[in-house]
Order: sequence, then structure tokens, then C-alpha cells
Amino acid sequence: MAVFQTTDLTAASYSAALFGLAATAVLLLMGTAWINRAWRLPVVLCALAALVGVGAVYEGRQAWAAGGGVPVVYHYVGWVVSMPLQVMALYFLAQTAGKLTAGLFWRLVVVAVLMVFVRYLGEATYMNATLAFLIGLVFWLYILGELYFGQMDDTVRGASGDHLRRGYFWLRLIVTIGWAIYPLGNFLTAFAGMVDDGSLSVAYNVADILNRMAFGVAVLATAVLVSDEGRHA
Repeated sequence: MAVFQTTDLTAASYSAALFGLAATAVLLLMGTAWINRAWRLPVVLCALAALVGVGAVYEGRQAWAAGGGVPVVYHYVGWVVSMPLQVMALYFLAQTAGKLTAGLFWRLVVVAVLMVFVRYLGEATYMNATLAFLIGLVFWLYILGELYFGQMDDTVRGASGDHLRRGYFWLRLIVTIGWAIYPLGNFLTAFAGMVDDGSLSVAYNVADILNRMAFGVAVLATAVLVSDEGRHA
């Protein structure tokens, strides 16, 4: 059994992410009792994304303990499930304000899966790294385009209360800024020749605080505020 030293920042970041994601998942599942029925699905989807993160971080921590390095696949197996779940949560969050098309749902889910999968193919050298990076970037920009200029944005703008619009603003900002860490890491490893000596894992684990934990808590907070607003209307 590996014993991590106090100075092992990488191991500490894995442990912090592991405990934080587990706590976030429990909080979100408990929070389903505090909100209206229409909001339970997006909150549960965020809880599932956090639980997937728990598994991925645990496996990464075990790999770090075993060999002092974390193969890139340990990151991607978590992202390829959790990021589509978060996109679905955004879709159903926006749908609380009005009807969205089923076609938009499937486009977002498929694009989110392909965005992660194509980047993995590039990093694993199954595909030209430059082409994979560019295709993954286009998919991410497509998701941002839907969030800023598509049906979801139009529907949320038409919402009656301010809480949903404010929550959607912050969630959209997380997808814009927080998710940018992943293609940046992809760029550094594929083109700048960076080898993950633990520093990239630390960055990804810190990113989990924003992209999985804060994202889920923001969805729950929005759900609670909108639910309370509806009860007192």
C-alpha cells in the first residue's frame, strides 16, 4: 500500500477532488427533496456527473500511487460520461422555462461525447493530433454557440424570474472558462511536448472544483431559488 508524503501535491489534489466530488454528489441528491419536481432531473444529472468524477479520480489516484504517473485515459473516461451529463442538465434546466426541441437535445449530447472522444484519439495517437484538437475545439464552440445564441438562450431570456437567468449565466460561464482548461491541457501535451509529471493532474483536479462541484451546486442553488420563488408567488 502506497503512503503519500506530505509534499506530494498531486496525491493531495486527487484526495481533495475525491472527497469534494463525493460530498457534492451527496448534497445534490439530498437537495432533490428541497426543490420542485421539474428541477429534480437536472440536479440528479449533476449528481451523477459528480459520482462519475469520484470513480475517475479514484482510479487516477490509484494509478499515481502505483507508478507516479497518470495515463491520459484516466482523465478521458470520466469526461466522456460527465460532460454529456452536464450538457443534459443544462438542457433540462433551460426547459423549465419553455419547450425545447428533441433535436437540440440529441445534438448537444452527441457533440459533447464526440468532443471528448476526438480529443482522446488525438492524445492517444490514434488520430492526427492537430486535426483531433481542431475538431474537438469546433465541437466545444458549437456547444457554446447553442448556449449563447441558440434555443436555450432564447428560452431562458423569456423566463419570468431573475433567478433562472442568473443561474444560467453562471453555468454558461463555467462551460466557457472552466471547460477551456481541457483543450488547453490537450494543446500542451500534444503540441508543446508537455509530459504529465503530476502538474497537469493537479490542474485537472483543481478544475473539477469548478467544472463538476461548482457547476452542480449552482444548478441546485438555482433550483432552490426558483422553487421558493414559485411557492411564494
